[in-house]
Amino acid sequence: MELGLVGLGKMGGNMRQRIRNAGHTVVGFDHNPDISDAKDLADMVGKLTASDQPKVVWVMVPVQAIDPVITELAELLSPGDIVIDGGNSRWTDDTRRGAQLAEKDIKFVDCGVSGGVWGLENGYALMCGGDNDTIATLMPIFTALKPEGDFGFVHAGKVGAGHFSKMVHNGIEYAIMQAYAEGFELLEAADIVDNVPETFESWREGTVIRSWLLDLMVNALQEDTHLDKIRGYAEDSGEGRWTVEAAIDHAVPVPAIAASLFARFASRQEDSPAMKAIAAMRNQFGGHAVKGAEDPSYATPPIKH
Repeated sequence: MELGLVGLGKMGGNMRQRIRNAGHTVVGFDHNPDISDAKDLADMVGKLTASDQPKVVWVMVPVQAIDPVITELAELLSPGDIVIDGGNSRWTDDTRRGAQLAEKDIKFVDCGVSGGVWGLENGYALMCGGDNDTIATLMPIFTALKPEGDFGFVHAGKVGAGHFSKMVHNGIEYAIMQAYAEGFELLEAADIVDNVPETFESWREGTVIRSWLLDLMVNALQEDTHLDKIRGYAEDSGEGRWTVEAAIDHAVPVPAIAASLFARFASRQEDSPAMKAIAAMRNQFGGHAVKGAEDPSYATPPIKH
């Protein structure tokens, strides 16, 4: 098949190579001319010349750039052509974008993509939303991208179902990562386990908590035993927030996912206002020590009655 691919960053560039490795033709466009196969979107679409298939364009750009790209593609493509949004879009935007393209009789598929920088080697897990016929047309591309074997691809449902599935996937990822992180901190703090990296590595086989995330945690600890080179600061991509918001909308309790999201917020505070309030209250009711803003030593003011 032929495919236009918009966005050749860390994931898009590797996706282009993996699809090419499977024998398909990929015309990629990126604003970086050093890695782009076309000078602009119109040039990319013009280079899709196969007469026996609809033109297919896969969009892998940041969330804020998706609408402008889809609006331009709507004017460049023809009835029956297909646009795939593989970015981390909010599922509620998929219906609107699908309707926008449907006005031109252009098909739309939303596809959550997981695999990160390892996808070129290991394949990408794909969660897709769209109608049956369009998904069937795209299966050669999906097959090229997915991992070998029976797993790694799902036609999750109608338009929006792919990104909703990917959102929940990322919410679960937040919670799993937080559990490993808390376990690491406890092992480091307890001063009873002599080798924390080897302990994590021992869990990689035969335990119920083995996973690829655990493998990556072991890799990180082998490079930096106590993670001294890394600041304890973590961003969130937005999908953790959307998962919690969706849970509220559907009255579904997600305490582990919510707590892992809030932990990331806490990581961005050099001096937590909430912890200041807790320290102040503990001092007020029990005279517990507080640490001064300027003085690193602890002071124990008298108990106030």
